[in-house]
Amino acid sequence: MTNKTTKTKKKEDKKTEIQVVDTYSLSGKKVDKFKLDPDVFSAKINKSLMHQATVMHLANKRQGNASTKKRGEVSGGGKKPWKQKGTGRARAGSIRSPLWRGGGIVFGPQPRDFGFSIPKKMKRLSVISSLSAKTKDKEIVVLEKGPELKQPKTKDIAKTLKALKVYSKSVLFIYSKKDENLVRSCRNIQGLSTRLCSDFNTYDVLSSSKVLFSKDTHECIVKRLKVK
Repeated sequence: MTNKTTKTKKKEDKKTEIQVVDTYSLSGKKVDKFKLDPDVFSAKINKSLMHQATVMHLANKRQGNASTKKRGEVSGGGKKPWKQKGTGRARAGSIRSPLWRGGGIVFGPQPRDFGFSIPKKMKRLSVISSLSAKTKDKEIVVLEKGPELKQPKTKDIAKTLKALKVYSKSVLFIYSKKDENLVRSCRNIQGLSTRLCSDFNTYDVLSSSKVLFSKDTHECIVKRLKVK
């Protein structure tokens, strides 16, 4: 009995393990310590679930444009090439037969939709797994406060990224409220992508080397992903 209780305690400790990270100012200075929500950033990492979510995302982006023409779609071939009998040749009804050069294609590729979906719960858990994986690899960067821009300024965002030593890397910047100035300031920086806290997915997280967000955005992420 004692062994079982110790095992369950260890499992509980793993689940409730709280990750503490440094918070930074926009100038790149360490400001304080911050506790990430353990249910979202220290959860069990499910690799197969993350794989399914990533495959789904890429499949939904895929365009099935490959197309060949069937014998009914190829132009011409309305007239019988030669009479049925008396020529010594094999009988033929149309020059657009699949047997002829330039004729229709039998069972060729046609435009198709490769997309599929997975349940909402699986999507949510895959995002949690991806954030937990990033936390484990120390690839989460938390800002004390997000940038407040009165007008689009790429220079200010680039300055912040350089101060945080994440410039010229693939960075996912998650923000809490719609901010057109922020989006315009970020879109001209190579490797930097921006997502609302309600919009980012597993692929966005895994395809970036660093995930950047503020304390306010942390609350928004937890509110979206945590089960009440």
